[in-house]
Amino acid sequence: MTILNINEVKIKWYGHASFKLEHKGRKIFIDPYEIKTDEKADIILSTHGHYDHCSIKDIKKLTKQDTEIVITADSMSKIAHKIPTGNSRIAKPGDEFEIKKTTIKAVPAYNIDKQFHPKENQWVGYLIRINNLSFYHAGDTDFVPEMKKINTDVVMIPVGGTYTMDPKQAAEAVNIMQPKISIPMHYGKIVGKPDDAELFKKLCNTKVKIMTQ
Repeated sequence: MTILNINEVKIKWYGHASFKLEHKGRKIFIDPYEIKTDEKADIILSTHGHYDHCSIKDIKKLTKQDTEIVITADSMSKIAHKIPTGNSRIAKPGDEFEIKKTTIKAVPAYNIDKQFHPKENQWVGYLIRINNLSFYHAGDTDFVPEMKKINTDVVMIPVGGTYTMDPKQAAEAVNIMQPKISIPMHYGKIVGKPDDAELFKKLCNTKVKIMTQ
């Protein structure tokens, strides 16, 4: 499945952790990395400063004059002087923004049993509300306690292991959150493989959509 349509919101996965949410022509790109499109973004969200989540090349490619960028502090330092930052906002866990009729809340994303994404870095995932639906992009994270309080319709969650949750941990998180639909991500490019997505689907007791590029 290349495009998933939920209540008039179109979801497209570009591989790894890169997604586009589109509603009535409004386009939100999350963690764009190695994407192949000539489209421009209305909103760009970056979860943290690692090169595969804050790709200067991809952000620059998607940016137009009125594009709004929501980005972590370390990511802002990366794009400064390289991309126009007049419409940029720095996000940390707990921050909430109302941008172009879209509610965006930053939530914690960090590792518990590894050191790639320390909690003190204040890196994030995003809860995005569009057309009365909530979409949760978890960012690079383990199954952290804060997830147990997240109430959302659609989850985009990492399953590739090594730097994030593995399929079993991701399924445990989803089975507690109980979204309407779960979409596995963060596999198939740098780390993880398609089998991880299939195992995740097998272990979930909620509806899972494995997307293709």
